[in-house]
Amino acid sequence: MFRRRTTKSARLFARAQQILPGGVDSPVRAFKGVGGTPLFIKSARGSHITDVDGRTYIDYVMSWGPLIHGHAPRGLRRALASVAAAGTSFGAPTELELQLGELVRRLMPSVERVRFVNSGTEATMSAIRVARAATGRERIVKFQGCYHGHADSFLVQAGSGALTLGVPDSPGVAAAVAADTLMATFNDVESVDRLCHTNSGRIAAIIVEPVAGNIGVVPPAAGFLKGLRDIADREGIVLIFDEVISGFRVAPGGMQEISGLRADLTCLGKIIGGGLPVGAYGGRADLMALVAPAGPVYQAGTLSGNPLAMSAGIWSLHGLSGKLYRHLERLGARLAAGLADAARDAGVPLQVNVFGSILTPFFSSQPVHSYDSAILADTRAYARFFHAMLARGVYPPPSQFEAWFLSTAHRDEDVDATIKAARAAMKEAAGPVDGSDVKT
Repeated sequence: MFRRRTTKSARLFARAQQILPGGVDSPVRAFKGVGGTPLFIKSARGSHITDVDGRTYIDYVMSWGPLIHGHAPRGLRRALASVAAAGTSFGAPTELELQLGELVRRLMPSVERVRFVNSGTEATMSAIRVARAATGRERIVKFQGCYHGHADSFLVQAGSGALTLGVPDSPGVAAAVAADTLMATFNDVESVDRLCHTNSGRIAAIIVEPVAGNIGVVPPAAGFLKGLRDIADREGIVLIFDEVISGFRVAPGGMQEISGLRADLTCLGKIIGGGLPVGAYGGRADLMALVAPAGPVYQAGTLSGNPLAMSAGIWSLHGLSGKLYRHLERLGARLAAGLADAARDAGVPLQVNVFGSILTPFFSSQPVHSYDSAILADTRAYARFFHAMLARGVYPPPSQFEAWFLSTAHRDEDVDATIKAARAAMKEAAGPVDGSDVKT
């Protein structure tokens, strides 16, 4: 078996821990969920990344989702170079903001007005503020394991890195803030109904990932999203779809296109930045009219709508097509089936949840449809699988509870090589794991 050499990565990580908290700028990158030393990446192109030790991997992290066209596509590099030559930030309006906003509205008609920000956290935090202003209420409903960024209101039973590190409730969040966040169960409409009954007239918003992506991939059950829309209409609650992951990833119009539903407010990110920092929130014109300077709800950002991010988003959205989604869906189904077959042949319990070009293999014998069923997955088995895949030139997410992402740069041969690696890696899923079983 190939033994990974991460000498330079190990040295860089040792340095980083003296400078950055935990050695990283975002928690899941530290490999805490799988053990071992994180890879430091030097370059990437297409479907592959290369670490500082010169080892190349088929990448399924894809910068956690925005790179639907792959790493460093030529057209994007040209677009960024052209815009950068004219200036990277002005702190003033540009036509690029209008072009991207018009594209977003055309693809996702529920977004009648949009405000660009710099991250998904800014987008969700601002959307909640608008909902509270519109309703005069303070409480929000979120779902166990759904991750909406690291604003105080959302760090209660959160997913993503919080779940990976085992700290879903964050120190530093005031008790009064946490008390206004009500927890429901994903794919359980009745759990929302009960909260509305006991908090009648006090709930400002329901915020949901329409495809959960931060407890691993968990698609919505039949009728779940429609049930949320009906409750919001009945109770005068603002329904917020956090489509930071699903927006433009599962369809040109996100889950709203697939479900035929309209959210009152939508949070976006990832693909609309093409790999550059960007987020957005938007929705009904009357709600967005509350946002300053049109209205009293204050929100601002020095680098919001900067030319580089807007140009990357325009290029990315223009590249979407029916052919692209058919290609990604076919690859997603092929990879999911291959992982399931590899596990079955190795006698390893595995559930593979897939939705288009995003998927998660859960090391569990039980179907995964909610937070409670997701956390039953064997994280130690995933860690062993992860390191065995790295040793064979495949880079999955360093956490059981994150989504795998495909791009148009992935080819059948990438998927086939991944399945071949998985057949061997599944056989190693029963040994010890603390990072010491992987040569660094």
